Amino acid sequence: MNKQKRLEKQIEFILELDKIKSIIRQTYLANATRKENDAEHSWHLAIMAIILEEHFDKDIDLLKVLKMVLIHDVVEIDAGDTFCYNKDANQDKIIREEMAAERIYSILPENQYQQYKSLWEEFEEGQTKEAIFANILDRLQPIMLNFKTNGMLWIENNISYKQVLERNEKTLKNGPKEISNYLITLLNKAVELGYLQK
Repeated sequence: MNKQKRLEKQIEFILELDKIKSIIRQTYLANATRKENDAEHSWHLAIMAIILEEHFDKDIDLLKVLKMVLIHDVVEIDAGDTFCYNKDANQDKIIREEMAAERIYSILPENQYQQYKSLWEEFEEGQTKEAIFANILDRLQPIMLNFKTNGMLWIENNISYKQVLERNEKTLKNGPKEISNYLITLLNKAVELGYLQK
């Protein structure tokens, strides 16, 4: 493939990703005025990765983490944002997202298609230290926002402490102690304040 054709494919992918700005997530912004979109969420995770890096493994590949958090939700362009507490909607989530990943990443030149699809798969599997870091950020961010909005989303959907705890079991187990402690403290306070059902 010549350089011109390669550039055209890369630009096509970049323009395709503009659609992520229109994918509305469940989580409200910290000021509770509206729900965030996937682009805002991904940007927020990238900032968190830079700021919170010191709490993770010293030899973690930060650039790899940044790539993961910036591309992990592009599949939602086709698959949509699936509410994590909706059991019915989650039944076919994996299939929908795999199909989306294949279509969207294949817009890129072959080597970048392989690279970014593999990064997305690594994030989804959550086994490497970079994927664990990225997944912890992906779980921590909505909890912070839900708490900041006085549990608005949790209250609207009758979400319980147990549901949030189960959803974040890996985060609490695999994450740095200080982040796990922070999460548990936040969730306990959310119950006390009536943001989460007991």
